Amino acid sequence: MIASEFRDSVARSNFTYIVVVIVLFFPLVKAVEFYPWVLFGEKNIKITFNFLSTFFPPNLSGSFLSDVLESTIQTIAIATVGLFFALLIGVPSALLITNAMSVSSCENSNTIIPISFRYVIRALLILLRSIPEIVWALIFVRVVGLGPTAGILAISLTYGGMLGKVYAEILESGDNPPGKYGIQIGCSRLQVLLFFLIPQNLLELVSYTVYRWECAIRSTVIMGFVGAGGLGFQLESALKMFAGDEVLTILCAFIFLVWMSDCLSKFIRKTVS
Repeated sequence: MIASEFRDSVARSNFTYIVVVIVLFFPLVKAVEFYPWVLFGEKNIKITFNFLSTFFPPNLSGSFLSDVLESTIQTIAIATVGLFFALLIGVPSALLITNAMSVSSCENSNTIIPISFRYVIRALLILLRSIPEIVWALIFVRVVGLGPTAGILAISLTYGGMLGKVYAEILESGDNPPGKYGIQIGCSRLQVLLFFLIPQNLLELVSYTVYRWECAIRSTVIMGFVGAGGLGFQLESALKMFAGDEVLTILCAFIFLVWMSDCLSKFIRKTVS
């Protein structure tokens, strides 16, 4: 009897939540003028079919595949170098704002200076990740010109802010008491980091880093449209020329890169664990 009443209560509660979500959702759809049925209009279906028909067969000519390979290598380089510089921003920032490595925080003797310093670093990280990489790319294209440099700088700044925030949260979300006790018995911050925090959270840190590398590869698509190099720049050129066969080949290259990063992530997780 009690179990039946409990199930009825949970069902009523879930039904209420669903109704509230639906009531709030539809006004939002109307506010953004989302009308998906226009895709199925006779004219739009014909335009879509004509455009997609140009995708097949993909362009597999030797000269074009050579260009795609070169752009693919450039895309990987942009993502990798950009993430490397993002780590130079994110890792030190995360260590500076992590409470688990703060002597004053662990000893419950916070003073205004350490707290203010951590807030300044957090504010800087917020600033970096609040500006999308596409905006940074637009800025740097005008500063350093077209090419991979703008993409690398854009990824470095935006992802540096993201990595710093998430790394700090990962280090603080683990089993921190051992690290706290380490500081209390006289261990240095470096010892706490190397022997307590990193071993406890290594899998999460590595997994998130590889995921961000995958995101950086995808980001090059968007940044390529503003001249930041890589496969994205080539994709934008193919779209302008309505060369659907080239677009499909480039998209296949992107799919391969994402699949490769997924395999790399699984391999690293298996190795670390």
